[in-house]
Amino acid sequence: MIPVVSFVGRHNSGKTTFLEKVIKGFKSRGYSVAVIKHHKNNFEIDTPGKDTWRIAQAGSDVVIISSPEKMAMIKKTKVELTLDQLKEIAREGVDIVISEGYKYDNKPKIEVFRSEVSDKILSDEKDLIALVTDRRFEIDVPQFSLEDADGIVEFIISNFLKKPEETEVTLTVNGNPIEMEPFIQDMFINAVSGLVAALHGTQNAKEIKITVRRP
Repeated sequence: MIPVVSFVGRHNSGKTTFLEKVIKGFKSRGYSVAVIKHHKNNFEIDTPGKDTWRIAQAGSDVVIISSPEKMAMIKKTKVELTLDQLKEIAREGVDIVISEGYKYDNKPKIEVFRSEVSDKILSDEKDLIALVTDRRFEIDVPQFSLEDADGIVEFIISNFLKKPEETEVTLTVNGNPIEMEPFIQDMFINAVSGLVAALHGTQNAKEIKITVRRP
């Protein structure tokens, strides 16, 4: 599952500036990133008079422009797409999706706060996983300075991108190692672990070996 982390904050709090540093931090560590930005009003991403703009203005519901280096799609919608729907569009080939401005969505949120813009945070404490701020707040979430983009990158990697140690399953039949798809491995783990857990003296089993010899 590709994680989604939302950066929120008041207007002029410095979200985009901070997010630029975060994206560079992910890229320098070898991660691929997709960014979804929320806009309250209508917007144009093409230049009036250009071919794609003219085609869209003529009535095309979807316009895609592609080159060897990049592609872009303009698609008309009847209702605003949700963050989850946009994530499905943007997720191909990326490690993490970062959104900016989805303050009412239920994704993990990091608020960017600047005291010259407001004297209180925008979000409820319970909705935040971290706060980027130029002053300390008496709230129970990790707090980072506005200069500590690397700290936020490492925080996100540690909490959303680092995979726990994978359970290894090996199966040998008649002396031949058998490759198993991940979902088959999961079935083995769940079935064997459930059976072993019912036996006396098997608490906290870290390694289970079973040998079956059939006549």
